[in-house]
Amino acid sequence: MAERKGASRTLRSGYTTGACAAAAAKAAVLGLLGQPHPGRVEIPFPDGSRHSFELCRFGTGLATVVKDAGDDPDVTNGAELGAEARWLNEPGCEPVVLGNGPGVGVVTKPGLPVAVGEPAINPVPRRMIRAAVAEALVEGGTGERRVEVCIFVRDGEVLAEKTLNRRLGVVGGLSILGTTGIVRPVSAKAWTDTIEASLRVARAAGLDEVVLATGRTSEAAVQRRLGLPEEALVMMGDYLHYALTATARQGFRRIHLTGMWAKLVKAALAVPQTHVRNGALETRQAADLLVDLGLDGPAAAALARANTAREIYERLR
Repeated sequence: MAERKGASRTLRSGYTTGACAAAAAKAAVLGLLGQPHPGRVEIPFPDGSRHSFELCRFGTGLATVVKDAGDDPDVTNGAELGAEARWLNEPGCEPVVLGNGPGVGVVTKPGLPVAVGEPAINPVPRRMIRAAVAEALVEGGTGERRVEVCIFVRDGEVLAEKTLNRRLGVVGGLSILGTTGIVRPVSAKAWTDTIEASLRVARAAGLDEVVLATGRTSEAAVQRRLGLPEEALVMMGDYLHYALTATARQGFRRIHLTGMWAKLVKAALAVPQTHVRNGALETRQAADLLVDLGLDGPAAAALARANTAREIYERLR
């Protein structure tokens, strides 16, 4: 995969679950056609490029690919994604019918790009899978036959527990995602896409107020006090400015901002991205903010001499 320079080393791009599913689907259909084990399969990507995938398993109507997410910290990195294919004899308008096998979830709430009741396979991966399968059918000389392809993920139900899927309304497994086929390392887009999806789900549930949380601990704390519907909980991570802008754009009436002390101070200081790699919180900044909020000068001066922002918090408790 392509590489880009990070601050201290070269970061590797990887492949999305959608791209891996498409590669497995093509190989499964090749197996259904009686083709020998190809070792690798090549599939088209949305931008017109072509990429090759090594197969993990291959058989009659079944194939799997192990996802390589590059240097992206993704829970699906190393997951085995597969496809099972079978011929359809009944007539229909779709030459390739998609289904979900074990480990791939089903959409149960509105607001996502896939209809309720459908397998949680997003639009671009659906197109990629159909394009890859169409190539296999042409290569096998059976372009007129209809085929059903079921995508599965080994241990997908377990992996899904580490994601926000259940809250977004995807139950039973993972979502098959991706818009380009490529995973960019430490992808900001993955976060912002999740924020947008969470806000759409909240809107579709008829809510006009949401909680923007930096993490699960702060989210749980505010939820114990507010008791809002689950759809109101939006995990924004460190993307404060983006989350606030997106929430305003989607017209929510009320926002509850929750986070740990240092991140909330950064929010009050209008820091748009609160991750420590973008700068640690200086104790002098925190003390100056407290003066603006009414703390007397000598007390603030004492706090400014603290070693960390957490020490300031402990003194204020």
